Amino acid sequence: MLRLLKTISAGVAFLFAGDLFAALQPAKVFSDNMVLQQGVSVPVWGSADIGANVVVEFAGQRAETKADNAGRWRLEFEPLSASAEGRPLSIRSGNERLLFKNVVVGDVWFSGGQSNMGYSAGSMAKRLAKGKALVDAADYPGIRFRKVNEENMPMPQEDLKGGSWFVCTPNSVKAFSAVGFIFARRLHEKLKVPIGIIDCSWGGTPIEPYIPAEAFTGHPTLERLAKLSETRDYEAIKAMRGGTFVRSDAWLAGAIYNARIAPVVPYAIRGAIWYQAESNCGTGEDPRDYAHKMRALIQGWRGAWGRPDLPFYYVQLPQWRSYAWTYAREEQRRAMDVPNTGMAVTIDLDFNNDIHPPNKIDVGERLARWPLAKVYRYSTPYSGPTFRSVKRGGNVLSVMFNNVDGGLIVGQAGVGQVIEIKGGKLFGFELADEGGEWHAANALIRGNTVAVSSVEVSEPRAVRYACHPQAPEDKQWNLYNGAKLPASPFCSDWSLMPYDPKQNPMPK
Repeated sequence: MLRLLKTISAGVAFLFAGDLFAALQPAKVFSDNMVLQQGVSVPVWGSADIGANVVVEFAGQRAETKADNAGRWRLEFEPLSASAEGRPLSIRSGNERLLFKNVVVGDVWFSGGQSNMGYSAGSMAKRLAKGKALVDAADYPGIRFRKVNEENMPMPQEDLKGGSWFVCTPNSVKAFSAVGFIFARRLHEKLKVPIGIIDCSWGGTPIEPYIPAEAFTGHPTLERLAKLSETRDYEAIKAMRGGTFVRSDAWLAGAIYNARIAPVVPYAIRGAIWYQAESNCGTGEDPRDYAHKMRALIQGWRGAWGRPDLPFYYVQLPQWRSYAWTYAREEQRRAMDVPNTGMAVTIDLDFNNDIHPPNKIDVGERLARWPLAKVYRYSTPYSGPTFRSVKRGGNVLSVMFNNVDGGLIVGQAGVGQVIEIKGGKLFGFELADEGGEWHAANALIRGNTVAVSSVEVSEPRAVRYACHPQAPEDKQWNLYNGAKLPASPFCSDWSLMPYDPKQNPMPK
């Protein structure tokens, strides 16, 4: 037995040594079944012997370069046309040759976030009948996934440790992001080209570790977070404005970016999607300045890829009982001032459910509307009503909205659909009186506006909608536009809604 164990150990050591010292090594984001980005220059990179000649061939193109003095090489293909034909990509240097099989060309999207982005299609299928039907029918040779699972690192890494691309089948999709699957499915069916999703999500993590260290600039909260992360001062981060409940080094600035994102750059992508914020507004966590963190994330990723206009679309938090979620949603809304971004609203889905709502169908579908409209230029409604302005007339405040496609309606959400409730009553509107105290209000749709009044408020000062962690079960927030997309929460005067850290204390 001892001799057998020694033999096995020697064999394993040999395998690792062979992998470690092999001269020709493309970056590990490349593998069989991958999707290459259409329409742009496609970088391919890796390592080889110093000065070695490296040749890469794909789809009739041949690119050649030499490894530099550190043994690194990088080259680019000319823009490729979309193709669902699985073709080989070869890389050779001297007598070494590597071949990646079943490579297709289409659009690649990079996804990130925490557990709701990572929530698997298999988990959705177990809890949602329509989710199960979609998973059971998920035979899509043109959809490919790549999960990145590396641990956090204190410095940016040059390469991933492992992993590979896989083709979407009813079995394989169960392990992948449900939101990523639904998003990819919608784009694939609409565009008729292969779609690839690279997902770096990590459950339970805040936004800070996904932001590259150099992007923590331009705001006091960002700059303080960077300094405290360098010294690993967990307690100071917990106590500061905009602080989070740091559990390990994986919560520190740049820690996940270094391990899961830096090694993927500059893999050619079409854009990015994001679903996160829960761990920036949980118990004791301060959501203030999250909008600045979002801006740093977006600009940081754009800088890393060298794409100042990289499309970036994200999910606004749904309902949950935590006090701070109301403020996190507003911070998310404010981040839309960054160009080429968009936000999918989800406050009407899975009400009073749990922190991992199973309905990822509507989340992915609403998220996909943004690139369909903004990137691919389809005439697709992409947003529900968003607050524009308010006008006072006596004791009534009339609210004007952007994105009122087809007018305003009262609706009721179900999985995969919203039903218009003719003559239904709007819920979730409140008015502030002269003293700033909020009162429940009546709200009536008047064309493309909502007229809001209350018998308790004769001199209304401000109006708000859906500005609570969650709605009463029998009074769900239900304002939609004619495209049956939900209105985002808003308050016409946020000075009347100051955040109170005492209502969300840090656990001891």
